[in-house]
Amino acid sequence: MRIVLTGVTGVAGLTIYRAALTDPAVQQVTLLTRREVPSWAKLPANAHEKTEVILHSDFKTYPPDLARRLAGHDALIWALGRSAVGMSEEEYTELTYDYTLSAARALKEAGAGSTDKPFRFVYLSGENADPTGKSGQMWARVKGRVERELPELFEGTNITAHIYRPGYFFPSKKYPEDRRNQRSTLLRVADVALGPAVRGLIPSHYSPIEDLGRFVVEVAKGRWPQQTLFRNADMRELVKSVPPLAEPKHDEL
Repeated sequence: MRIVLTGVTGVAGLTIYRAALTDPAVQQVTLLTRREVPSWAKLPANAHEKTEVILHSDFKTYPPDLARRLAGHDALIWALGRSAVGMSEEEYTELTYDYTLSAARALKEAGAGSTDKPFRFVYLSGENADPTGKSGQMWARVKGRVERELPELFEGTNITAHIYRPGYFFPSKKYPEDRRNQRSTLLRVADVALGPAVRGLIPSHYSPIEDLGRFVVEVAKGRWPQQTLFRNADMRELVKSVPPLAEPKHDEL
């Protein structure tokens, strides 16, 4: 299968990318990104063979030829995003809602999927996202709006929305270069302090990063086709049924 992935330079996106590269069922990963994968990112040795990069600067606009190109894939994993800390609601809405729905509309207009083989749009939301819009947390209202409107947009089409709400996650210990480059000193300290507490006290709100990557790829592959919303506790349970991937040999893109 062929997967489109956004947000590859982020913590979740990079982990999902590695999982997709290691999965023998995934023939190609197309990165829809504003910038190249950073040189410090350690990747499986087959990254060159399985990767196509589309540099795209405006995530609110999709020319017809690009939309058709994306629609020719089997699934899109939308991992683009960032913390709402320091952002206004207008800024966060553009990044989180406008970008996501613009891509979804482009895929719909391009006729993604078919009756026999639906296109899967996998959206990474967040635990405690609120589709009702009543939350006092701005990020929860915005992500909840995406959760509510994506399935509505795809009604009557051959595209299925799958929403996963991850909990607290941070870069893997396996890749110290990730932690150095993706986390500020303050966030690295927070990971060390908060990680064990979340794991021990509220495990349903903790997302082991390698499990997150494998799980999201499995959702894109259609392992649980009838389930459209996955809470983090669902991920923690369902990922147990996913066979572990072989440890890859690494290279750099």
